[in-house]
Amino acid sequence: MATAKKTTTKRKKNLVIVESPSKAKTIEKYLGSTYKVVASLGHVRDLPKSQMGVDVENHFEPKYISIRGKGDVIKGLRKEAKAAKKVYLASDPDREGEAIAWHLSHLLDLDIEDDNRVVFNEITKDAVKDAFKTPRSIDMNLVDAQQARRILDRLVGYSISPVLWKKVKKGLSAGRVQSIALDLIIKREKEIEAFVPEEYWTLDTEFKKDKTNFKANFYGLNGKKAPLPDNDAVQAVLAKIDQAGDFDITNVVRKERKRQPQPPFTTSTMQQTANTQLNFRTRKTMMAAQQLYEGINLGGKEGTVGLITYMRTDSTRISEIAKHDASKFIHEEYGEDFAAIKPREVKNQEGAQDAHEAIRPSSVFRTPASIKDKLTNDQFKLYSLIWSRFVASQMTPEVLDTMTVTIEQNGVTFRANGSKTKFAGFTKAYPSAKEKDNVLPDIEIGDNVTLSTTNPDQHFTQPPARYSEAALIKALEENGVGRPSTYAPTLDTIQRRNYVKLEARRFEPTEIGMIVEDVIKDFFPDIIDIKFTAKVEEELDNVEVGNEEWVKVIENFFGPFSKEVQEAEENLEKITIKDEPAGFNCELCGAPMVVKLGRYGKFFACSRFPDCRNTKAVVKEIGMLCPTCGIGQVVERKSRRNRVFYGCSRYPECEFTSWDKPLARNCPHDDHFLVEKKVKGGKQVVCPNGDYEEDVQK
Repeated sequence: MATAKKTTTKRKKNLVIVESPSKAKTIEKYLGSTYKVVASLGHVRDLPKSQMGVDVENHFEPKYISIRGKGDVIKGLRKEAKAAKKVYLASDPDREGEAIAWHLSHLLDLDIEDDNRVVFNEITKDAVKDAFKTPRSIDMNLVDAQQARRILDRLVGYSISPVLWKKVKKGLSAGRVQSIALDLIIKREKEIEAFVPEEYWTLDTEFKKDKTNFKANFYGLNGKKAPLPDNDAVQAVLAKIDQAGDFDITNVVRKERKRQPQPPFTTSTMQQTANTQLNFRTRKTMMAAQQLYEGINLGGKEGTVGLITYMRTDSTRISEIAKHDASKFIHEEYGEDFAAIKPREVKNQEGAQDAHEAIRPSSVFRTPASIKDKLTNDQFKLYSLIWSRFVASQMTPEVLDTMTVTIEQNGVTFRANGSKTKFAGFTKAYPSAKEKDNVLPDIEIGDNVTLSTTNPDQHFTQPPARYSEAALIKALEENGVGRPSTYAPTLDTIQRRNYVKLEARRFEPTEIGMIVEDVIKDFFPDIIDIKFTAKVEEELDNVEVGNEEWVKVIENFFGPFSKEVQEAEENLEKITIKDEPAGFNCELCGAPMVVKLGRYGKFFACSRFPDCRNTKAVVKEIGMLCPTCGIGQVVERKSRRNRVFYGCSRYPECEFTSWDKPLARNCPHDDHFLVEKKVKGGKQVVCPNGDYEEDVQK
């Protein structure tokens, strides 16, 4: 008897589309064999680069096109979608991610009303599986908010930029948030230039009680606080006291002070703290955070797992489960005295969207030390920072015993302030937040002390500091300008356009940046008006929650703006950027060389251009012959990533390079040239061979 052959049909799989391959790999592992997860590699549709791409006469209708270079990706997605049982769109849980999902639905002919949109705040097995139980339709309010921002920025950029090309220089650009950032930097520079320093003095002292020395500072005269404007005032104070005599302790105030922990990170506070504590640039911080969010292979049973929650957020809110887990961990690891009795609630900053939780570890039990060998150095540093800040936020305050001592003689008052940690509290998990102890000797009212030393010191008031990346992000956030996803690209843009440069980790405006800002200030005042820009951001947030129509927001903006563009085209006079004499002649033709201002900064060029096209980079000599060839000068250069390094002026004939600044003196041990390294707290002179170093110069 013949047996019938078994026929098997290949089961169709559910298709899940995310942005990145690493995210796809992590999620596919959680969903199992009935799902296939692929990556769109970011956006698949956008406005065209070659034209405005917005029909201003037809309700600002955007003209989207497939992004150049994404043809094969789109073709592959269409093929996968056609063969799939169902398509799920699992891009990031923000309005940018929602827009990507919407663009994908158009390209793949999906029904935007279909429940195929899946969002999760953390890439863990439970979070992903729970999200797929409750898919929803695409949220058009989020899409419209993203569209409105994109179209608004396109209208500004593609309207002002041609004016700058025509009237100033080709290759320039302008944008809403970047113009505010540039304006803040330039205003600060003008404050610094206009600053007039004022002299003042301090009188630091050291007293002795029994055999213990402690420091105090001059406070005032006859019980009232008094300034020391000059040396005459200092000498008048010193003349009043008998330095060899006893000083009376007239008051001792002991108090207990509590320091509360800070809330978990938002995007901007994470960027600021990583900049100040880890010396991370904003782009570096966001790159490491993206990797931690999308998944790290921990090996063993866990495999690949997302280590932190979504890293673009303006909220300090955390879930009840996360609070419970944190409390359990703190009880087990540090003891019940360290766990906050009631989970801490922190009010979000005014204007926060509160769309996602704060940035926190996906599992508090996954300590930095336990996974250190699975992370890169940058990933480990950032994860440690996020983990410590989150755990600390759910702990009890640090308690300090403080002591203020008043010391008097002949109507002259000095004060000494001391503190000692009584209870570590949250600093047990977040040591970098701990205050240093400054313990004073046991002193009571009526005691006498003797003066050991006096140290009068002249000072001058300092101008406000230039913005660091952290300070600029804080200023933008406080003024309601930009949103979590915009800070990193904004800072990147103003540097790429050479509008600003980073010197000693601080922003300085360039000549071309100041010219562009002057044009915008004169002809487009609303663009650099912080209140106006913050109002626009608020309106975009209203679009996101369905309280405003996106077309109306753009109409209200574009009407007055288009008139400003027309006025600039008609009335802005051509700005000529004059070439500066370089002080030497062209080695090719003998004509004088000049300093020109290009898109990427200043460079030397022959004055006979275009007849002679000789150009040279502007380099800074450090006053030292090349240690390799002994002929060329060591010059300061910049890498493609704008990092300073040192090389020989005869490159490529001589290939000497050094990241650390070489010094024109040699190591006393092996006669190798010394270098100056930047270290925490200052600079240190070392031998590259590692057998000699000098004390850190503050």
